Amino acid sequence: MTELLVRKFVKNYQNTDDSRVRTDYGVLTSVVGILCNVLLFAGKLAVGMVMRSVSVMADAFNNLSDAASSVIGFVGVKMAGKPADREHPFGHGRIEYIAALVVAFLVIQVGLTFFKSSLDKIRHPEDLSFDLVSMLILTASVAVKLWLGRFNKALGKRINSSVMQAAAADALGDVVTTLATMGSILFFHFTQINIDGFVGLLVSLVVMWAGIGIARDTLEPLIGQPVDPKLYREISEFVESYDGILGSHDLIVHNYGPTRSLASIHAEVPNDVDIETSHEIIDRIERDAARKLGIFLVIHMDPVAVRDERVTELKEQVTAELKKIDERLSLHDFRIVDGEQQINLIFDVVVPHSYSDKDMTQLHLDIVEKVSGLDPRYQCVVTLENGYIAEDS
Repeated sequence: MTELLVRKFVKNYQNTDDSRVRTDYGVLTSVVGILCNVLLFAGKLAVGMVMRSVSVMADAFNNLSDAASSVIGFVGVKMAGKPADREHPFGHGRIEYIAALVVAFLVIQVGLTFFKSSLDKIRHPEDLSFDLVSMLILTASVAVKLWLGRFNKALGKRINSSVMQAAAADALGDVVTTLATMGSILFFHFTQINIDGFVGLLVSLVVMWAGIGIARDTLEPLIGQPVDPKLYREISEFVESYDGILGSHDLIVHNYGPTRSLASIHAEVPNDVDIETSHEIIDRIERDAARKLGIFLVIHMDPVAVRDERVTELKEQVTAELKKIDERLSLHDFRIVDGEQQINLIFDVVVPHSYSDKDMTQLHLDIVEKVSGLDPRYQCVVTLENGYIAEDS
């Protein structure tokens, strides 16, 4: 069914890097979401009124909020697909994240509303009435939501859409809440014990938790995320694959929407090669990155002494001392300034984010002590910095 809808309503569906194709995917998922959720709302509301179940009605209005979320997603995707203009030179891709954030607040609001209703139901319980047809309708709604969750997840993964991934997570959460609601009705039918209010409370908490999760996942790219390790390796290896590039560091990626990223990186080049030759290589890498990776890449050149055996040997020695302190430490931009009584070793050290200010102060002292132990004349001019790549938790 999913592939049939995609082939029928998304032109050039395989070209997911095209903003127009992404917009068509977004429109398709939004329209499908609106239709499915409106039908589910109508069916569940009728069931809830027949059974006098607050948990079923909470579930019904949750579906109505999902329909509203699909409308917001539709508007967000359409606006995010607008090209760059004078006021927004980086495009409008982040509107998609804002749309997902609005969806999150809607979901949380629905959860809060039915949290209050469920508390009232616990204080003033009413008898439920069991109806087989109504139970069949709820069973059918579970099947629809399962399919809708898989539909949004598959297409969201295909075009890297946070709105669709949020909708998929919400749909799967709805499956759990509907099953819990059905369980409370069956429990009353067989035991005459009314737990509807308590299940409604549970449903509302699940709904709110889903909304908080969507908000958290959406805020991260808006605030600024570290570089995904896979993307870090992809860009670094791409840059370092060119002749004339010795290494790279300090990769920073700025996200302006799922299909638009800007990045900067420091590329190490031999210091004995003509600067115009190195500059020509850098220009070529930047052009190729835009064409092959779809990333606007800005490269800073760092000259590295490659034929000075003393510099190479000292760098290796200092690196070994750093690893004795912490295996996670790494250095770059290493150079030497000679003097008669003192030799300055100048370098930067990348430190894990887990280090506190106190840890950083102690680390600086440890590095100075370790390096001076190699030769009393060595004086460290060291800059401690955090990396921009996501760390394993």
